[in-house]
Amino acid sequence: MPRQPVITAAIGQIPDQDWVDIAYTDGGTAQVAEACWDGWRLVVRRTRIDNDPNLPTLFADWRHHAFVTNRQGEAVELDRDHRAHATVELSIRELKHGVGLNHCPSGQFNANAAWLLAATLAHNLIRWTQLLGTIDLTRLRNAKTFRRRLLTLPGRLTRTARRWTLHLPARWPWEHVFEDTLGRLRALPAPM
Repeated sequence: MPRQPVITAAIGQIPDQDWVDIAYTDGGTAQVAEACWDGWRLVVRRTRIDNDPNLPTLFADWRHHAFVTNRQGEAVELDRDHRAHATVELSIRELKHGVGLNHCPSGQFNANAAWLLAATLAHNLIRWTQLLGTIDLTRLRNAKTFRRRLLTLPGRLTRTARRWTLHLPARWPWEHVFEDTLGRLRALPAPM
């Protein structure tokens, strides 16, 4: 997104003592402050991640995220609420593009209801599998990536001596991730 000079100027006028530290990111620093822009309340979060010099920056060493609000309350609480809302937006995006809710509506109410139920169940199963089964969520955070790498695997099920065996393809790049995830899910205690 292009930088807006008036927003950049408003952020630049925030005194250093107005920035409040928040717990936001690992391996970096995050702070929140507020300014006034065109009569509106501008809440700004700035982050500096020390171990990644390739991140886009607004100023020399900080990355800024600003939003305008007319709500009452402390800037830190408003920023926390704004980030929680962003998590909801990411879940909606995952529902639409990760599990197929973007194919609704079909024109018939019952078909849409069935599709919504199936998409929601698939979304929840993927999320719980990610949460309980995977170690490194950073590489498999996206539902589409998780589904493509671990769920739609090109394997073959065979049955010999009354036992099922899953044969994974040779040199499959995510074989160890799949086996670790499956092992973690199998090790979960049975529900009571």
